Amino acid sequence: MTHFEHFAAIDWSGAVGERQRGIAVAICSRGAAAPKLVRPGHVWSRAEVLDWLLREMPARTLVGLDLGPALPIADAGAYFPQWSASPADARKLWALVERICATDPHLGATSFVDHPDAARHFRRHGDRRGDLYPAGPGRFRETELAQRAQGLNPYSNFNLVGAAQVGKSSLTGMRVLHRAQNHLRIWPFDPLPRTGSLIVEIYTSIAALAAGRAKGRTKMTTVEALNAALAAPAIGSLAIPGSGPIDDHKSDAILTAAWLRAVADTPALWSPAALTPHLAQTEGWTFGCV
Repeated sequence: MTHFEHFAAIDWSGAVGERQRGIAVAICSRGAAAPKLVRPGHVWSRAEVLDWLLREMPARTLVGLDLGPALPIADAGAYFPQWSASPADARKLWALVERICATDPHLGATSFVDHPDAARHFRRHGDRRGDLYPAGPGRFRETELAQRAQGLNPYSNFNLVGAAQVGKSSLTGMRVLHRAQNHLRIWPFDPLPRTGSLIVEIYTSIAALAAGRAKGRTKMTTVEALNAALAAPAIGSLAIPGSGPIDDHKSDAILTAAWLRAVADTPALWSPAALTPHLAQTEGWTFGCV
C-alpha cells in the first residue's frame, strides 16, 4: 500500500489570460467520502495553483495534473529535430520553456510557440503548420500510443488547435513543473517515494472509462451523471450533494480525484511494461496507462 493519505486532481488550462474557468481542483482523503472542490466558485490562476501545490496542499498527497509533462522524443530522437538547443531530457525541456517564456505573464507560453525554432514543430491556428510538423495528427509520446491502444483518443502535444488540444496546457504546465520540482517529487521523473507528496500526469478520460462512461462520452455535465460515475464499483465513492448542471472541468477533477484514491495502491500502474528508464526521464508517462 502506498503512503498517500490525500488524493487530488487538477483540471488544467493553457489559455491566455490570468484567470481560467477551465481550471478546477478537487481533493479527497482515504475512505469513501466524495471529493470536494478546493475553493468552490473561485476562478483560479495558474500561479495560484502552483502556490496551492507548494504551500497549502496537505502532506502525503498524490496529485494528478491533467497535462503533458513533456514532448515526444522517442520517435525522432529529439524533441525538436534540427534545433541545436533541443534539450536532452524533460527537466531541461522545462527549463528551456521557462527561460524563453520568462517575460510571459500568468505562467503563459506564447513566447515559446512564437520562437522561430520552436514554431517549426507546432500546428497553430489558421492551420499554420510548421515545416517540421508532420502530416496527419502529429507526433505522439509512447504513453499516448499506449493510450490509443486502450481505446482513448489523445492529441499530440505539438497540436495547438481545437477545443481538445493539449499543447498549450502542456507548455504552461511545464513552467509549473519547473518551479515545483525542487519542492515536490514528479513521477516518473522521480521514483515513487515512501514519504511526502507526489505529482503524476493524469488523463481524465481514463478515470471516466473506469467509471463506466462510454468512449466519446466521458464528460459529465450533471451532478446526477457524476454521482453515477462516483458510485461505479471501480471508483467506490459516495455522492456529492446537489443536482442539476455541473461544469465538466469540475466533474473531471472530482471523479479523477476519487479514481486516484481507488487505484493508487495498484502496483502495475507504477511499473507499466513500456515505461523504460529513458522514457521516464524524457517523455514521462500517464498514470493509469498500461
